[in-house]
Amino acid sequence: MSRKYSIGIVGARGHTGAELIRLVAAHPQLELAFVSSRELAGQRVADHNDAYQGELRFENLAHDQVAAKRADVVVLALPNGKSDEIVAGIDAQAPDTLVVDLSADHRFDPSWYYGLPEITRGSYQGQKRISNPGCYATAMQLAIWPLIEYLAGPPQCFGVSGYSGAGTTPSDKNNTELLRDNLMPYALADHIHEREVSSQLRVPVEFMPHVAPHFRGITMTVNMWLREPLKADWVQARYEQRYAGEPLVDVLAQAPWVSRIAGRHGVEIGGFTVAPGGKRVVVVATLDNLLKGAATQAMQNINIALGLPELASIPAFKESAHG
Repeated sequence: MSRKYSIGIVGARGHTGAELIRLVAAHPQLELAFVSSRELAGQRVADHNDAYQGELRFENLAHDQVAAKRADVVVLALPNGKSDEIVAGIDAQAPDTLVVDLSADHRFDPSWYYGLPEITRGSYQGQKRISNPGCYATAMQLAIWPLIEYLAGPPQCFGVSGYSGAGTTPSDKNNTELLRDNLMPYALADHIHEREVSSQLRVPVEFMPHVAPHFRGITMTVNMWLREPLKADWVQARYEQRYAGEPLVDVLAQAPWVSRIAGRHGVEIGGFTVAPGGKRVVVVATLDNLLKGAATQAMQNINIALGLPELASIPAFKESAHG
C-alpha cells in the first residue's frame, strides 16, 4: 500500500491556497492535515472549495502551533515577510517537516533549494526547505534560459499579469474598477522578481511589470540582444530541444495567448522573432500565475522531495491545449 503523507497549508484563504487545496484533494498520496487562515477560522474547507469533500475546518494557528501539527509537509502561502517565525518554529520542533515557501522570503537564501524544476531539479539533494519561484520569475527564466549563453546584454522583460497576482488584500492592482480598460504599470525598476531572476540566472535582467483587467495569467515578452546572429528557426529548434522532455513546457511557433493558458498547468513559449541582422530576438511566454506560477510548481517540488512522480495530481498540460 502506498504511503500517505500529511500536508498543511498556511495562508489558505488566498487564490493560490485554493488552487493548492484542489491539487492536494486530487493527490493519491497526500492528505490535508490542516489549513490555517485567520479570516476563515472555524469554517468548513469544503464550503469554500468544491474540490475538497472532507470535514476539515480552517484554523487560526499561532506560529508554534503550525510546528506542533507535525505534518510531513507544510506549504507557506503567505505575503512576503511573514514566514520567519513559522519556519523558526518548525526548525526547532519538527526539522524533518518539508517546508515549501511560496513567498520571496527565502529565494535569496543559499541554504534553501530554489525549486524551478525545469532548470534546477538536477541540483535537488534532499533539502527539506524549498523556496518556490515567483510567477513572473518563472516565466522570465524559462523564456531566457535556452539562450543564456548567447546574451550580449541584459534581457528586457515586459510582463503583464492578471490581477489575481496582486492577491486578495484590496489594492489598486486588484481593483477591477481602476483596471477596467486599463494597463497599470508598477515597480518598473528593481522589482523583487527582477532581482530574483538576475540572482538565479547570474545575468542582469531588466523587468517592467504591469497589471491588466483579466483575472489570471501572465504574458512575458522578452527582448534579448545576442553576441552572434541567429535565425528564428534555429532559435525555435533550440527551445524545442531544451524543453523536449518537459511535460509542462509547450514550445509553439506562434506567440502564445494568455487567454489560452488560464486554468492550465504549464507554460507556453513561442513567437520567436529575429530582427534584421539576427542579433536581436524576441520570445513570448505565458503561464497561469496561480498554477505553474505558484501552486502547480509547489506540487512539482513536493512530489520531487517526497520521491513521488513529479506530476502526481497535476493534470496533463499539452493534451489540454485544445480540450
